[in-house]
Amino acid sequence: MPHPQLTVVVPCFDECEVIDAFHSALVAALEPTGEPFEICYVDDGSGDGTADRLRALAASSPYVRYTSFSRNFGKEAALLAGMRMARGDTVVLMDADLQHPPELVPRMLELHRHGYDQVVARRDRTGEGAVRSALSRAYYRVVRHFMEVEVADGDGDFRLLSRRAVEAVLSLPESNRFSKGLFSWIGFPTAVFAYRNVERAAGSSKWGGRRLLDYGIDGLLSFNTRPLRLAIHTGLWLFLSALGYAAWIVVNAVLNGVETPGYATLITAIVGLSGVQLATLGVIGEYVGRIYHEAKRRPHYVVAESDASASRHADGLPTAAATAQSRPRR
Repeated sequence: MPHPQLTVVVPCFDECEVIDAFHSALVAALEPTGEPFEICYVDDGSGDGTADRLRALAASSPYVRYTSFSRNFGKEAALLAGMRMARGDTVVLMDADLQHPPELVPRMLELHRHGYDQVVARRDRTGEGAVRSALSRAYYRVVRHFMEVEVADGDGDFRLLSRRAVEAVLSLPESNRFSKGLFSWIGFPTAVFAYRNVERAAGSSKWGGRRLLDYGIDGLLSFNTRPLRLAIHTGLWLFLSALGYAAWIVVNAVLNGVETPGYATLITAIVGLSGVQLATLGVIGEYVGRIYHEAKRRPHYVVAESDASASRHADGLPTAAATAQSRPRR
């Protein structure tokens, strides 16, 4: 097989129902381009036979490679593993559920030839529920004001990266990874085009409301220290308010004499200040917890199995992936 010019990285988690249809559609989109390509599948600890399907695809297709995790480590770890596997001069990241249309990959390649290091396919919100769509738009409005990088509504993992962009992402060592922010942080010339939202071909989404909320919090904290500064500002305003209230009590006592203190006022102040303190401690705790995870320097994932070529490639990586090499198949 010639050295691939293009690598397509596909994270998979319980996609057994759709993986064959996705693979056929992807190959049909890539073959007319005439460029040598490889497809790197990353099984993120699936429990539905996805690993068996990837093993069969790798056995029947010389351009298919795969890695299977020992358990579910999350999509961020799967994307990282796929980029470490990739050998192509350009790398396309996409999901296996066919919500990222394979027929858009040639358009990405064409834009890349015009000098763009990143080509982002931005989906619209056609077919989404009204509540989820409204919450997403509100979240991105908040993100634009508070995050240190630009993350646009609709920008996802469906994108093309040049080799130098991939190397820049791989050079970032943090454990708590938020890929959307990392892609924006590295910079480089970027082209964006929109496409119509597509429903899943099969199965159900793995991103429920709680998981989306956790992911949103991760994004805000990964590229943002403003919550800590907000805690400082809140404390200062409360201190000034307390001084003003104390001054009012002194003046009132001098002019009108001492009155019996109000029980409701006291309880309200105690409860309000306690809530602010607990919220501030929670914000600080989130950042301390991230420092704790970074200090342990655990590998991002553990590989249970991979094809032979992926194993040889991983052996030479001077990164955390070298500590997560695959075991030989029995």
